[in-house]
Amino acid sequence: MVDFKQKISVGVNRIIDLYRPSTLKENGWLWGAGLAAVTYVIMVLILGFLWNSEPENFDVREATAAITQKARADFVVGAVTTATMIHIGETLLYKRGGYLSNDVAPPGVFMDNQPNWEFGVLVMLRDSSGVLRNHWSRSQSQSLEDKDLSIAEPLFNFDNNSWILPSTEGEYKEAIAGLERYLARLSDTSVQNAQFYARADNLKQYLDIVGRRLGSLSQRLSASVGQVRVNTDLANDPQAQQSTQSSNIVIVKTPWLEIDDVFYEARGASWALVHLLKAIEIDFQSVLEKKNAIISLRQIIRELEAVQESTLSPVVLNGSGFGLFSNYSLTLANYISRANAAIIDLRNLLAQG
Repeated sequence: MVDFKQKISVGVNRIIDLYRPSTLKENGWLWGAGLAAVTYVIMVLILGFLWNSEPENFDVREATAAITQKARADFVVGAVTTATMIHIGETLLYKRGGYLSNDVAPPGVFMDNQPNWEFGVLVMLRDSSGVLRNHWSRSQSQSLEDKDLSIAEPLFNFDNNSWILPSTEGEYKEAIAGLERYLARLSDTSVQNAQFYARADNLKQYLDIVGRRLGSLSQRLSASVGQVRVNTDLANDPQAQQSTQSSNIVIVKTPWLEIDDVFYEARGASWALVHLLKAIEIDFQSVLEKKNAIISLRQIIRELEAVQESTLSPVVLNGSGFGLFSNYSLTLANYISRANAAIIDLRNLLAQG
């Protein structure tokens, strides 16, 4: 161990010696500039490797406890869902490497896996903030919308690639601050102008949106190998019409350079949705128990958790469906399709009297 430490120390000292003014003068400034360039490239590669990692799962109860303690709030109906949304937003901004989608300098500008993961998370955050503003926080269609949620929801829909004037991070921070103000008022028993209504009908409305998102992701993932599909856009309705006539046979194939983009977007969306559904299980517990639907919700969560498994390959493999090599996109599509099927069953349970 001592010999190893000595070798490290000697190596570090040699590197320092390379940058001493006397050494640079002796070998020439051109040599020094080349050495600095090589060092910069190595540092960029190391940072890119460190930043290219997905955040770990978190416990929604622990996250809620930390956020409510910070806001001096109490656990009430809706607190876990709101706090989970706040934590997801903070993770998006403050994870290792920070928010990368709008980076204009290396290594972020050269990375695409993490920005696509971020976009998947962001889509789920936008959907949940929209439902929170329009459904969960309102008792009926004619009721007033919450003042803080009416600020937060549009800000989450701000351009995810804006670097400056204004920056994406600045807008999302304001959105998170709006959620925090709503949570503080929601948890204050002396304030009655902030509510969260845990009902079967508004939970079903959220699941309708989630089902469409997962259905789209499943189709895009499945198209990694190319598919010939029968056009079913107007199926089951003989009087249905569409704006532009389309072919009866549709060929769908994801471009080769976009396969990993869709893959990581799906992983990001699944990561965010897992935590949102865990929060919903707590806030909508009485509704789910009445409908005998808790097991159905947990099955959805289990399928989406399988999406988060680590990949053994450093690249997204794209073998054919029954070929010699694995196809990661098809594997992911399988889990997401099963989760979507379980969501359909859950929606049916909630719709029953």
